[in-house]
Amino acid sequence: MFIKEIESELILRPLSDVIGIVERKQPLPILSNVLIQKNQGTLRVSATDLEIQISTQKQIFLEDSSHEEITVSAKKLQEILRVIPGKSKTSFDISDGKLVIKANKSRFVLQTLPAQDFPLIPIQLDNPSIFTIKSGAFKSLLALVQYAMAQQDIRYYLNGILLVTSGMEIKAIATDGHRLAYASATFDQEFGNNEVILSRKTVNELFKLLDSSDESVSIELSPKQVRFSFSDITLTTKVIDGKFPDYQRVIPNYSNHLLLDRVTVLQALQRAAILSNEKFRGIRFVLTEKNLRIISSNSEQEEAQEDIETDYHGPALDIGFNVNYLLDGLNNTPSDKITFSFGDPNSSILITIPDRDDFKYVVMPMRI
Repeated sequence: MFIKEIESELILRPLSDVIGIVERKQPLPILSNVLIQKNQGTLRVSATDLEIQISTQKQIFLEDSSHEEITVSAKKLQEILRVIPGKSKTSFDISDGKLVIKANKSRFVLQTLPAQDFPLIPIQLDNPSIFTIKSGAFKSLLALVQYAMAQQDIRYYLNGILLVTSGMEIKAIATDGHRLAYASATFDQEFGNNEVILSRKTVNELFKLLDSSDESVSIELSPKQVRFSFSDITLTTKVIDGKFPDYQRVIPNYSNHLLLDRVTVLQALQRAAILSNEKFRGIRFVLTEKNLRIISSNSEQEEAQEDIETDYHGPALDIGFNVNYLLDGLNNTPSDKITFSFGDPNSSILITIPDRDDFKYVVMPMRI
């Protein structure tokens, strides 16, 4: 008997932690499977796509010291376990190369593939920088920038975030070529100097798995791989080999500033976005003495206009932006107040948090 009478949710929980990187259509059939290992009372579940590997282990078989391992379809196993009541006693047996699952009066038979063929990623953490930070702090740092990552850009190094450690500071930067998000956090420890590019998939999985608690996250950074260990989870990922853009040159230094209530601007943009062009999503900022006017229109000659009173006294400006980019920044900025900084009508907009230099969001202009 592979696993004798266990509550199904005790298998479903670790399976759900690793299944995010499993795709149904894979070049190798075994990559659609998870590796389940039972050893000395410990259950270990692993998944990989050859770039990322996630493993989780729990001590749950207190009276079982045997060692067995199988691989089985991740999605099918998850779907089966989801429909079995969580407290139901479930057994797992291996018979003729198949996994037999029994719970109550239900019986399921799944194909397996040999565990020895499962392609675990070789560990290449050569002389890593190792440090520990709080889960909540790291997740907050990722939240400030992850929405600005590119999606399937031919410039592969944009499909992720740049993670930089220097002195007592960690920086995270993301850009898709149209906007750039920068965030930093200072801690009471020395990190050493490191720069790695984490893939979009890695960032998304981390963001999903990390919680907002004070639980510790151990991070091991090396030129080829990064490993994150927290709770019962270990995530190992290859880094993207490429040259990230010089983000410091992208962040402007403007003299025209506008302090605004974040929610007021956010809601005005949401209303204006309704009548923006569905393809280009453009809106105009018309900035005059003590007023910000937000204007949108579409190909059906419909128009929306929002006026916000301000304390602005700089030169008049008329600039176009992609409204989705502005909404992304404002939705992910943890502040009641924001500062808009402007250059000329052909320049980007800089969004920051008043009296703080740990967050900067740059959006390039667009012609409307």
